[in-house]
Amino acid sequence: MPSSHDHDFLGASHDRNARRTRIVLGLTAITTVTEIVFGTITGSMALVADGWHMATDSLSLAITAFAYSYAKKRAADPRFSWGTGKVGTLAAYSSALVLLAVGIGILVESVSRLLNPVTVEYREALIVAAVGLAINLACAAILGHGGHDHAHGGDHDHDHGHPHDDLNLRSAYLHVLADAVTSLTAIVALAAAWQFGIRWLDAAVGILGAVIIVRWSVILVGQTSRILLDHVPDEQLSAEMRAKLEEGGTIAVVDWHLWTIGPNRYAVIVSATGTTPSEVRRRLGADPRLAHVTVECS
Repeated sequence: MPSSHDHDFLGASHDRNARRTRIVLGLTAITTVTEIVFGTITGSMALVADGWHMATDSLSLAITAFAYSYAKKRAADPRFSWGTGKVGTLAAYSSALVLLAVGIGILVESVSRLLNPVTVEYREALIVAAVGLAINLACAAILGHGGHDHAHGGDHDHDHGHPHDDLNLRSAYLHVLADAVTSLTAIVALAAAWQFGIRWLDAAVGILGAVIIVRWSVILVGQTSRILLDHVPDEQLSAEMRAKLEEGGTIAVVDWHLWTIGPNRYAVIVSATGTTPSEVRRRLGADPRLAHVTVECS
């Protein structure tokens, strides 16, 4: 047996996802400034809400890009006992908290505008909102489904939306999708207010955009916090693996732990009686998700 082994548990698409993120960050930053400035000038709360939503995405994407770089540079640092695979999860958690705070702020401002309407220059606001939507869709296309970087082994084929994916990229992808939704609703609201005089709809869409922001942030906080707290990533998979070890009744599992150490990468610690480490590993199989297996037998 080798005296040491690496603890590089980064996702298989780490470098590609990092490049995607940097491209989308540039596009999003430009759109953010444009929407906030023109939304303020034209008086459109829907456009301002969408702009600030994209501002949080710019910050989140910056955190995402930094996390990819930091995780890559520190992957071999022995001070990280389980590698840097969860740096991206920490980044996603941080961006989710920022997103939550901004969402609440937009909600408060939109309610204020609903109660105290202001004049909106609809034509100009519509043009900028349409450009914003086009860029949002382009960003979503660039990121694609890179957050679903699965490597299934054996006969397992579990839920493709679980937080064992690359949540760092997944958070960015969900952000731009939410941006596209808020941009679209902003366009509808501005058009309706301009053509039919439904002026309250602009502020109402600002509220809708805020709700979408808060919803995404709550989902991300839940997913990332479970990983950071070493929650069992897939209870069905955990039960199946343990059942494999105990099949036939000759092995008794005394202690069993399964947790996430990187995008779709797990660590296992198992203590069993009536067997040997080699038999335990044989029964677990060559599942590529099991990046680090520690066995204790008696």
